[in-house]
Amino acid sequence: MFVLMESVWISGTCQELLHRMSPQLGSVPTILALSIGLSQLISNVPFVALYLPAMGSGVSQGQLMALAAGSTIAGNLLILGAASNVIILQNAEKEGETFSFMEFAKIGLLISFLNAIIYFIFL
Repeated sequence: MFVLMESVWISGTCQELLHRMSPQLGSVPTILALSIGLSQLISNVPFVALYLPAMGSGVSQGQLMALAAGSTIAGNLLILGAASNVIILQNAEKEGETFSFMEFAKIGLLISFLNAIIYFIFL
């Protein structure tokens, strides 16, 4: 996975997209929001692997904390936000229990939103 993310970075695709957004990339609210949102699409570890180089040097503790917080709570939002969610769902189904994507999302959205507000206030 890290090799793939390094290849994506070397390709220059991300740099072009990030260059267009560059004025806002370093703000704590942007980092927090992108961490939560994009971690749903490409998973949290690849997102962090791509975003850290984009942040460049001179990164503040607050920026790093926002990246860590957002990419961590992203797993709470949707079933696909963390591999552990999928594993838990598979094991629940083996035991005859299950929950739908929407059931998880209802709770996950609330928890993620509340966590994001708390982190935003803290950071």
